[in-house]
Amino acid sequence: MSAPRRSHRTRSTAETSIEVSIDLDGTGVTSIATGIPFYDHMLDQLGRHGGFDLVVKADGDIHIDAHHTVEDTAIVVGQALAEAWGDKAGVRRFASGLYPLDEALVEVALDLSGRPFFVWDVELPEAIPLGTPPFDPSLAEHALQSLATAAGITLHVTLKRGRNVHHIIEASFKGVARCLRDAVRVESGAGIPSTKGSL
Repeated sequence: MSAPRRSHRTRSTAETSIEVSIDLDGTGVTSIATGIPFYDHMLDQLGRHGGFDLVVKADGDIHIDAHHTVEDTAIVVGQALAEAWGDKAGVRRFASGLYPLDEALVEVALDLSGRPFFVWDVELPEAIPLGTPPFDPSLAEHALQSLATAAGITLHVTLKRGRNVHHIIEASFKGVARCLRDAVRVESGAGIPSTKGSL
């Protein structure tokens, strides 16, 4: 690797102020503060299981709803990922797997394609919002879609089985993290993994 695969991104709107730093070749050290504890927990999974050093600071209008903060944070994390991996020379590009958490089992497949596409084949059981301030479980889909779009990746998440909403969402984030970890791994002597010559 000729240069460190790191990024620092910010985004400020009338609704949120977001700051994200990421090091793809870190050790999974995280510092997450969005004001939404359950979302902090999911982003912590992303960094720890992705093997990334990840710092997220978000200040949003959570007194109205968590939606803006969840969406904007995911956008900035996705942008930081895309900037950190650069032209993707030498990366494995593809990754997939099955990820269990107790009774929940989630399949994740992704491609660092440069073409954003997202499939969420996850039917969540009815559940009350998680944590305080509350995280609406339906926001998990929106968070991962926003991340995939901003990062320019193809991402499929499929629920195989599960009853506990917390377990299903956490298995999804862990699965995305592990697939990102595999997909961004640099393989010695490899160029850009595309017949087009660019991704």
